[in-house]
Amino acid sequence: MISQTTLPAETGSRSTVRWSIAFLVSAAIAISYLDRQTLPWAIKAIQVDIQFSNQMKAGLDSAFLVTYGLMYIGGGLLLDKLGTRRGFLCIMIFWSLACASHGFAGGVIALAASRLLLGVGEGGGFPAATRAVAEWFPVNDRATAMGIINGGTAVGAVIAPPLIALVLTNCNWLGLAPWRWVFFLTGALGLLWTIWWWRSYHTPENQNSFSAAQVEIKISLAQLLQHRETWAVIGAKFLSDGAWYFYLFWLPKYLFDAFQLDIKTAGSIGWIPYAASGVGCLVGGGFSSWLLKRGVSVNASRKLALGASAALMPWVMLVPQMHSVGWVILIFSLAFFGQQSWSTLVMILPTDMISKRAVGTLAGLVGFGGAMGGVLLGQIVGWLRDHGYSYTPALVISGSLHIAAFILICLVIPKIQPLVISTNK
Repeated sequence: MISQTTLPAETGSRSTVRWSIAFLVSAAIAISYLDRQTLPWAIKAIQVDIQFSNQMKAGLDSAFLVTYGLMYIGGGLLLDKLGTRRGFLCIMIFWSLACASHGFAGGVIALAASRLLLGVGEGGGFPAATRAVAEWFPVNDRATAMGIINGGTAVGAVIAPPLIALVLTNCNWLGLAPWRWVFFLTGALGLLWTIWWWRSYHTPENQNSFSAAQVEIKISLAQLLQHRETWAVIGAKFLSDGAWYFYLFWLPKYLFDAFQLDIKTAGSIGWIPYAASGVGCLVGGGFSSWLLKRGVSVNASRKLALGASAALMPWVMLVPQMHSVGWVILIFSLAFFGQQSWSTLVMILPTDMISKRAVGTLAGLVGFGGAMGGVLLGQIVGWLRDHGYSYTPALVISGSLHIAAFILICLVIPKIQPLVISTNK
């Protein structure tokens, strides 16, 4: 059996350092969500210069998600090889330059190429985050730490609408369209973060104290995929992230289409669901950790929190019946809260199931499943919209996916525990 690493008793200074690491990684995730929100929120301004249909818009989203999903696996392998510090540095530099490259696009093909490159870079973000959590945090605190890190998704997404609206209405510099500066400025933020990361992040000393036998253990993709539990978590992420990427990439356009909002008005209210998602990150992870510290098993604490999160998602089916933008924002806020509470818990499952030596790889497989779910539902939505359908079918589908994912986890993983893997030394 691959045993979980037990971190030694920590001093007050070590505790301060490890929580500061959580906020450092959370800042990177915030930048990633700011970067990926640039296209959805700037889409009306971009379409003044570059025309494309709903299906093409879905294609741009899919371009990002395909390479994002593949690099979730590749990023996990890269991080397991290079280590968290060097690996995350390379990943952030790459995705920041990819984000800035959107600003040079002259057509849909160039935009698609930039989305492909952005996905390559950002695909390594959450595997890096998962490795950092496994390196620095004991089991009882991992869900809380991942909640803080996952909260970065909300910070980036909350900042995106008003910030992008501000740039679009004020930054007509050097004769370039304001939407191009959206990409230049957000790319620059990522490069600034790399300086902070390189100066601040170091592998904990105890992580260098593994025995030679432990360090030599190799766990391959094939070995991980032999276990039904691996497929269950990948499948659950495929289902739930299909819904999440629909919300993430289509909420701005839904507000523009359903209520004819301009960018300033949409930006003034569009941040609210993302703020709710940040609260969900903290609540989901915190609730699971609270249960663990009161003697509840890992299996029960994770599943209770996952079930409570999934129960909040079907409310989005009511959105087509709402004729007030305020009610629509409220319902989406509830869904975003539940989704990111769920996401925090699903991304902590690899640390419950596998040793640090392969946690990046397993997290990568899980993320790949999620990205492919986003591709599939995004293409369905694009086709439906271009063929005259309303958003109702997409909202009904997305509202049911988390429930299906929770049932899958409960049926296929009766008990969340470390996987028993035979390894070749």
